[in-house]
Amino acid sequence: MRISCAFATSLSTPEHVAVAEGLGYERAWLYDSPALYPDVWAMLALAATRTSRIGLGPGVLVPSLRHPIATASAIATLVSLAPGRVSIAIGSGFTGRMTLGQRPLSWKFVRRYVLAVQALLRGEATEWEGSVIRMMQPEGFGAARPIQVPIILGIGGPKGAAVADELAQGVFISGRPVGPIAGGRDCVRLTFGTVLNEGEDPGSPRAMAAAGHAAAVTFHGLWERGADMSILPGGPEWKAEIDALPEAERHIAVHDLHLIGVNERDAKVVNAEMLSRAGLVRTAPEWREAIAELEAAGVTEIAYQPAGPDIPEELRRFMAALG
Repeated sequence: MRISCAFATSLSTPEHVAVAEGLGYERAWLYDSPALYPDVWAMLALAATRTSRIGLGPGVLVPSLRHPIATASAIATLVSLAPGRVSIAIGSGFTGRMTLGQRPLSWKFVRRYVLAVQALLRGEATEWEGSVIRMMQPEGFGAARPIQVPIILGIGGPKGAAVADELAQGVFISGRPVGPIAGGRDCVRLTFGTVLNEGEDPGSPRAMAAAGHAAAVTFHGLWERGADMSILPGGPEWKAEIDALPEAERHIAVHDLHLIGVNERDAKVVNAEMLSRAGLVRTAPEWREAIAELEAAGVTEIAYQPAGPDIPEELRRFMAALG
C-alpha cells in the first residue's frame, strides 16, 4: 500500500508538497478545477522545483479544459522538470466541469482524448477535430519523445472501468473499488478526514475545519445527480436555499469552497455526527483499521487530502497514524 497525498490546489501547495516529501508520502496529486484553484500545471512545475523524490501529477485532469496537444506539452514540460516522477490522472470531470455548469463528459470522448494524448507522447501524429496534430518541439523546447508516463483514469462506474482496463495503468476512485482491478493495475483511492487527538470531540473546531469539507461534498454530489436530498439530515432545507437562487447561478453557489472548506450554507448541515458516520474523523487505530480494509478490497494507494488552516500538521497526523 502506497501512502500518497492529494491537494485542493492552492498557491501554497508547492510548499505543502515539499512537506509531504519530507514526511515520506510517495506521490502528490493536485486537483484540476480552474474555477476554484490556480492552474494545476503551474503549481506542479513549482512543486517539481522544490522537491527531488516525490511523485507528481494532476488528479484528475478534465479533457474538455485543454486541447490534447496542450496537455501533451504540459506533460512533457513536467517530465523535463521531474524526470521519472510524473503520473497523469484523467477523468470525465466532476468539479472541473460542474463548476462551469456542465455535465461530466462521455467515456467515449474521454477514451478518444486519452488515445490522442498517448499517441502524441509517443511522438506520433494523430487526428483531433479533423486535423492532424503532432508534437514538434525540437531539442531544448520539450522532453524528447517517446515520453512514458503512467496514465490513471478517475472512474466512478463500469464504463470508466472498461476504458481504464483498455488504456490505463490504474484507476483513481473516491469510493470502494469498482469490481476487480484488471491485470494488477494500480487502484488509487482518494481519502478525506482527520486524525483525532486522544479524547478529542469529533465536532471540535479543528476537526470540523479539517474534515467538514468532505461531508459537504456529499450534498454537492447528490444535488448534481438530482437525487432525493431528504436522505441527508438537513438536505431539504439545504436544497431549498439553493432553489431560491437564480437557476443559472446555482451550480456556482453549490460548489463554493468545494473540497477547500465549509461554506456558510454547508455549515448549517455539516456536524459532528455526520463526520463520524462518514468515517471522516477517526483515532489513529481506527484509521489503520480502515486503511487495512481498503487494502484488502484491492486499493493499492491512498491519496490523502488534508484540509483546514494547517495543512502540514494534517499531513503529519495522517502519516504518523499509519506508522
